Amino acid sequence: MITIRLPDEMENQLLLATEIEQKTKTEIVKAALAEYFERHLQEKSAYELGRDLFGKYCSGERDLSTTYKKRLKKKLDEKYSH
Repeated sequence: MITIRLPDEMENQLLLATEIEQKTKTEIVKAALAEYFERHLQEKSAYELGRDLFGKYCSGERDLSTTYKKRLKKKLDEKYSH
């Protein structure tokens, strides 16, 4: 069992939500806590943490990780071919 004190504005928003969604305060608070726990307490992989950033700041070639050998060979050939 838990008891919480809410600021008046938050209490009013909760009451409005109960009327709009036809749910009890308890149902709304439980759903909010479940969403909070899902977002903040689950362990995430490195990929999940950076998913929004991957490729975001790329400019130019996008296949650098798969063509590096070819590009390196070309650079070395250019450097030592005189």
